[in-house]
Amino acid sequence: MRTLLLAFFLAASPALAIDRAALEKLASGDNDEKVEAIGALLAEGDPEAAAVLAKFAEGEVVVDGKAVEVVVNNRLRSAVADALAALRLLSPERAVRLEAAKALAGGADASMLALVRKALEKETDPDIKPLLDLTAASMEMASGDKQTRLAAIRRLGESNSPNSRTLLAEAATDSDAEIRIAAQKSLREVQGKLAWGERAGLLFAGISLGSILLLAALGLAITYGLMGVINMAHGELIMIGAYTTYVVQNLFKANFPGAFDWYLLAAVPASFVFSALVGMALERLVIRWLYGRPLETLLATWGISLMLIQSVRSIFGAANVQVENPAFMSGGIQAFAGVVLPWSRIGIIVFAVAVLISIWLLLTRTRLGLFVRSVTQNRDMASCVGVPTARVDTWAFGLGSGIAGLAGCALSQIGNVGPDLGQGYIVDSFMVVVFGGVGQLAGTVYAALVLGFANKFLESMSGAVIAKIAVLVFIIFFIQRRPQGLFAVKGRAVDA
Repeated sequence: MRTLLLAFFLAASPALAIDRAALEKLASGDNDEKVEAIGALLAEGDPEAAAVLAKFAEGEVVVDGKAVEVVVNNRLRSAVADALAALRLLSPERAVRLEAAKALAGGADASMLALVRKALEKETDPDIKPLLDLTAASMEMASGDKQTRLAAIRRLGESNSPNSRTLLAEAATDSDAEIRIAAQKSLREVQGKLAWGERAGLLFAGISLGSILLLAALGLAITYGLMGVINMAHGELIMIGAYTTYVVQNLFKANFPGAFDWYLLAAVPASFVFSALVGMALERLVIRWLYGRPLETLLATWGISLMLIQSVRSIFGAANVQVENPAFMSGGIQAFAGVVLPWSRIGIIVFAVAVLISIWLLLTRTRLGLFVRSVTQNRDMASCVGVPTARVDTWAFGLGSGIAGLAGCALSQIGNVGPDLGQGYIVDSFMVVVFGGVGQLAGTVYAALVLGFANKFLESMSGAVIAKIAVLVFIIFFIQRRPQGLFAVKGRAVDA
């Protein structure tokens, strides 16, 4: 019905202000002629042109009241998208104009320059006008007039957009010496402005990776650092937390669709509890009988990790499952030009800090924490004064496993959730714990941040693979020189 009404409207409009020759080119011309026709319709700036172009993008053009089907390829579709964005610059609504200006700022065809200039003359909004000026300057870079290009180069030099840097870098190799010198000067100015944003982006990336490593390693800092258990199934406990989040998400989709954006509030405790229960069962059934036998513990937990992976494959399938972000964790903050801080990453940083504070309070301000520390320092003496060491072992291992589940819940928001999820974090978790100092939560925090920054800094220079190798080699040499890690255990625990 919408198509019929639109066709009737277009046909009934007085010979329309739409150029009939342009319509015929859209209907039967070759691709170059169609692009030319799109430019002609755009130059008219007629509101009717938007309706014609929208129908053309759907594969239909109305000529003399008759609908003609056309084939629209990617080139034409892109040209139509830019043209529609340019036409929206004349909209009376600020939000529509702002969205259109942002779309065109990424690069637009020079044929739209007249319309962009027209919109720039009328625009008064302080947020939209600079975007339009930048877009116009970008288009003028393709001008054949030297003075126009020089003026555009100077205007681009005042911006802090990555697109400006790209255009100026191309102009900096121009055959004309005056153009080349002006472009090189403006390019240096833009690069100086962008450098601060890149440094801030690198800093945020380091903190973000550090918080992820901290979440993944905190549980291991308890099971291995405080209890001395080499748990090779730690990564699979992270994976269980991620799959628990997936299950809770599906339950909310099926039963509480209106509250879907709040499913994480239920997924966080569910991930902790389910992973903790699996960990406690693992400690009761297997690890309890292997204390003091590190090699057997390593082999047993490695076998259990394979069993858990295969169990998840049997239940959920071998393919990755989709965990959706709530609305409040979608998008991000544009802190600098070209630097967006995703809400999901910011949320994980805040979550990691909250988990760290909770664990610190639990270990230093509660009876369970006192028991865990006493058993860690001197098991025999703790048992003599009435501490139920076997029960404390179970609760401590459950706590470490539950924290691994929380890590899985957080990781489900930024990456793929699959049976092999935990395999990517087990080595990094051990690296963080050993580098920070076995049994030292403060060392775990510092180590996670140091390794996060080191990884991101090296990645920016040499790539992800080389960065990981370099960090691993550094830790090997560091542990050889300082086996106790960044923070050495002090007091009676040294001799325990």
